[in-house]
Amino acid sequence: MFYFWGLFLEYLGIGKFNKRVIMKKIKCIGILTSGGDASGMNAAIRAVTRSAICNGYTVKGIYRGYEGLIRNEIKELTTQDVSSIIQRGGTILKTARSKDFMTPEGRKVAYDNMVAAGIDALVVIGGNGSLSGAQIFANEFDVPCIGLPGTIDNDLYGTDVSFGFQSAVDIAANTIDCIHSTAASHSRVFIVELMGHKTGWLTLYAGMAGGADILLIPEIPYDLEVVAEAIRKRTKAGKHFTIIAAAEGAISKEEAALSKSELKAKRKKENYPSAAYRIGAEILQKTGLEVRVTVPGHVQRGGQPCAYDRVLATRLGAKTAELILQKKYGYMTCVKENKIDIIPISEVAGKTKLVDTDSDIIRQAKFAGLSFGDEPCGI
Repeated sequence: MFYFWGLFLEYLGIGKFNKRVIMKKIKCIGILTSGGDASGMNAAIRAVTRSAICNGYTVKGIYRGYEGLIRNEIKELTTQDVSSIIQRGGTILKTARSKDFMTPEGRKVAYDNMVAAGIDALVVIGGNGSLSGAQIFANEFDVPCIGLPGTIDNDLYGTDVSFGFQSAVDIAANTIDCIHSTAASHSRVFIVELMGHKTGWLTLYAGMAGGADILLIPEIPYDLEVVAEAIRKRTKAGKHFTIIAAAEGAISKEEAALSKSELKAKRKKENYPSAAYRIGAEILQKTGLEVRVTVPGHVQRGGQPCAYDRVLATRLGAKTAELILQKKYGYMTCVKENKIDIIPISEVAGKTKLVDTDSDIIRQAKFAGLSFGDEPCGI
């Protein structure tokens, strides 16, 4: 009866029929964090747990992401378990990248463990890979899932910003701030390599905030001669140091023209520890200037989440609980034009949000004299 009533409502356009919700009452929610950790994950866990419990649901934490679901690392969460965690970095549920979950056999074990634990629906907190996993899991086993965007890379499609990003920007910008004092004492080129294999969001924002002179991001392949000329211009203008913020995925125009296999072979032959060292060697060869490299690495993921990320993660977590009450699954909570919204996970999975090279922020950065290494700039 309820099944056909749901179809009738959908026919009338009153709401999209969700067979999973109508056929089974949701009583227990499972929460996991997956992929790279991001500041704000604990705030999100706290918000979902408190909101769900206050509305009559049981909440179970799944430790170490999808791998923990396979290994049956599941524990019921209480409001006491999530007390005083909003200010903590990382994730109390731990995280891991699971190769086993990438196989049908591994996902079947995960599903069986979920059912045995009495979990009716899954809340997945993470980035692109995590939500892609949720989409596959939902498709294979008809599992009701809701996603929350948590990644320092800010590369998750469908949301203007992910929690964890602003905290990472603050740390990365502070790193550049610290370089300024030593840079002012030496006539050298300083390269700060920031996280971002495929996207340059972190480098763009931290570089601008930290007062870097040259920003190198994956979306804008650089011309080494343009970079070298920008450094020479600064030297002639009496500016005896240059700070470059470079994403770990920064790539030259020549390299951008190579195939993936050709680029991989080139990288293997060069054998540099990372992008900054490669770029530094090229700059030394072009300009003859000393180059120093700083790689903050996982420091960018660490520390306490900033107030902005705590509030954002809490709002997204509360919205997730609202969706559970409304029996709406298959969505990711997101930010659109400064408002908390939702988007189907199917529209998010497998997509990457790149920096728009024609966006206002790029245009404004260039107008302010920052070089992206792609065209001459009056620094």
